[in-house]
Amino acid sequence: MSNKVTIQDIADALGISRNTVSKAINNTGILADSTRDKVLQKAMEMGYKQFSYVTITNSKGDMILQDSKKNQEIALFTAKFLGDSHFSSTMLDKFQRETAQLGYGLSMHRLLPEEIEALSIPKSFSSKKTAGIICYEMFDYEYSQMLCGLDIPVLFVDSPVIAQKQPLKADRLYMDNETGIYTFVNEMLKRGKTQIGFIGEYMHCQSFFERYMAYRNALHLHSLPCPDEYCLLGNNENVKNPDSPDYQKYLTGCFQKMQHLPDVFICANDFVAIDAMHSLRKLGYDVPGDVYLCGFDDSPESRIVTPSLTTIHIHSQIMGFSAVHLLISRIREPSLNYRTIHTETDLVFRESTGD
Repeated sequence: MSNKVTIQDIADALGISRNTVSKAINNTGILADSTRDKVLQKAMEMGYKQFSYVTITNSKGDMILQDSKKNQEIALFTAKFLGDSHFSSTMLDKFQRETAQLGYGLSMHRLLPEEIEALSIPKSFSSKKTAGIICYEMFDYEYSQMLCGLDIPVLFVDSPVIAQKQPLKADRLYMDNETGIYTFVNEMLKRGKTQIGFIGEYMHCQSFFERYMAYRNALHLHSLPCPDEYCLLGNNENVKNPDSPDYQKYLTGCFQKMQHLPDVFICANDFVAIDAMHSLRKLGYDVPGDVYLCGFDDSPESRIVTPSLTTIHIHSQIMGFSAVHLLISRIREPSLNYRTIHTETDLVFRESTGD
């Protein structure tokens, strides 16, 4: 038997199902008291560590199990201010509501650039009362690796780009970054739009990387070229995480260097698309008259900008629910293999593509 006792080990020792053991240890489902007591006793004998209970003794020395989750927190780590415009606000609201019903509190820790650079933990964070960590907008690979070494279950909602790097020892949750782009490219080709470009820093995060690769793969599958001049993948020199004016300045310079625009630009997200729209407008171009634009996220801004933006809708509620499932199951059974989940997205056509 391995040093780390698992639910399956306990089930094998008792000759019962893994599901029965899980119900007893996690205090879920309906079990006979005698069965629950037998499972808990065997788990303690075998040295199982991941109870949903704490063990104390009464005045007679008898062991008593009490639910410990009420004294535990889930810590949210983020490097970005979470505004209402981003899909994450709805997702995190769902996540907090669901985990609260399971007895967990949520503590939020916004990391400063100097903390990330120094690989330091915020002073507000307490590992002793933290059951698990959920990371959002945490795209520094070294810092993410450090968090994975804390011996606390970690879930990344999006993540640093992991191509050519060691995988993070954590579960990862993404939206489907491919299907909507494939569908969009197919529709553009039906409309005779064969020159398609991409805008966005594809190494910013894993989702941007997957969207860029989906764009390239879609063109490859249709035997279409992917000209470098149609791919605007950077920003102004020495500018990290540019604000909107800086990024628009970069895009304006790129558009001015082009001999002619492609038929369509696919953008890494809606905010990139809206910055591109403003830059094109300053140069006298019309969207969708001169070029089509497609974003990603279906942010509130995508619906009120003029023209309204064709985009790919993220289902925030199912992302919140999936985040709960991934993190809580990891807390309850740390020995599970690490999992990567992509949730459904939908293409939404609007005025920026002439719809």
